Amino acid sequence: MSTAPLAAVVLAGGASRRMGRDKATLPFGGSTMVEHVVAAVSARCSPVFVIAAPGQPLPALSAEVLRDEVRGVGPLVATGRGLRAVAEAGVDRAFVCAVDMPYLSADLIDILAAQAERLPADIVLPWDGRDHYLAGIYRSALADRIADLVRDGRRSMRALAEAADTQRIVMPPQRALTNVNTAADLPGA
Repeated sequence: MSTAPLAAVVLAGGASRRMGRDKATLPFGGSTMVEHVVAAVSARCSPVFVIAAPGQPLPALSAEVLRDEVRGVGPLVATGRGLRAVAEAGVDRAFVCAVDMPYLSADLIDILAAQAERLPADIVLPWDGRDHYLAGIYRSALADRIADLVRDGRRSMRALAEAADTQRIVMPPQRALTNVNTAADLPGA
């Protein structure tokens, strides 16, 4: 288990086209998805930043809410905004995740954080047959590289992983990495 400081960036401003509604405010476990994910990352990370769309309604959160300047610019731009805030807070690394991870746990974050502390990588991602770009540990110094990629028209998380020293940690498929993309994916649906 890592004890190094670790911030969190929760990406909550996505369009959620497949879901047909905002995922952040989906009811989950007696609260909303965003409240649930903020609570999960807060068990291990501080400070916690939530990146939301302009005008997106959110419940009161125990996190700092930052707004995208433009709606629909994608997760790379939002990740850059979050990592810049993490750097300004004086933290070297952040766990970056999507808001649609109902089974996310501090245990998964600890596994990745321990590997990030051991490895000199810029990015540490879980890999279970596919990359989980929105469930990884990122160096806050990547904010400038993200700005360069966006300026060059490269807006995918994959582009960032290809432009940085990225290490993949092989893991068995696990519930903590599950994303909710449709109403049928919701627990109890």
